[in-house]
Amino acid sequence: MTHTRESTFSPPGGRATTGRRVLGLRRSQLGKYAFCYGMLAPVLAVFAYLRIIPIVQTFVISFYKWDMTQPIKPFIGLDNYSALLSDERFLTAIKNTTVFSFVTVIGSVALALPVAVLLAGRVRFTPLYQAIFFLPVITPMVPMSVAWKWIYDPSHGILNYLLSLVGISPVGWLVYPETALWAIIAMSIWKVVGYNMVILLVGIKNIPNVYYEAARIDGAGGWALFRGITLPLLRPILLVVFVTSTINAYNVFTQVYVMTLGSQAAPGNALRVLVYEIYQNGFQFFRMGYASSQAVVLTLIVFALTLFQFWIMRREQALT
Repeated sequence: MTHTRESTFSPPGGRATTGRRVLGLRRSQLGKYAFCYGMLAPVLAVFAYLRIIPIVQTFVISFYKWDMTQPIKPFIGLDNYSALLSDERFLTAIKNTTVFSFVTVIGSVALALPVAVLLAGRVRFTPLYQAIFFLPVITPMVPMSVAWKWIYDPSHGILNYLLSLVGISPVGWLVYPETALWAIIAMSIWKVVGYNMVILLVGIKNIPNVYYEAARIDGAGGWALFRGITLPLLRPILLVVFVTSTINAYNVFTQVYVMTLGSQAAPGNALRVLVYEIYQNGFQFFRMGYASSQAVVLTLIVFALTLFQFWIMRREQALT
């Protein structure tokens, strides 16, 4: 019995040794965490200074009549937000930005997906095609906008020249409100379709080939493979593409400013977008409080659309 008790219970010295080992492991882990956070601290500090603090300041300034030309900046509560409801320029900017974002996002994904599917198959010179499609993505927006402005030029543009060959009269694509928005949408889709294509192509190549082989044995064709395997397994990647494309589309500014608002025959409010409206109120009229309220509304719109896209994707996954 005595021998059994001694073998059942560990001696006090063994417990102390085990405790010291556990304490040593915890200290080593804490040391690793402290080192990692110490290395990240400068980056996090810069990120907070450049990102988080300006966001908080923008939200606070939106409750003030913050005029850069006036020394006194009184607190006015929700007056800036209530003024947005009756501001036709702001409402026009919301409408234009929403139309631009919806068509650009849907159009770019609708073009990128079939191209990605084709390049994922047995296509020769696939890297060359990828580079060609991705070239507009890495081209800066300002020179690209200038080039497309020349393409759309009613007198010397190549597009009107090609149309004249088939008997169509020259069109002022960036002059008339009926065509200006759609001309910039076409240019923007051409700009981003390569980025979406690369993301979708990576997602398609990560799908195990076993699924396709099993489906082909059962007699599935190309459309059945796409509808039953590629598209369902690509939904998480599609969600990422839709979210990033929506955020980028709602922040449209450069191409609109360079191609229309900087020209003498610009269609005015017909192409007014949210970011330009914020820029004009903040840095031309110096109404920083009002511009901050517009920026907050833009952030809420993008955040709500992002949550909606996540909800749609999760709902579809739950149904399947």
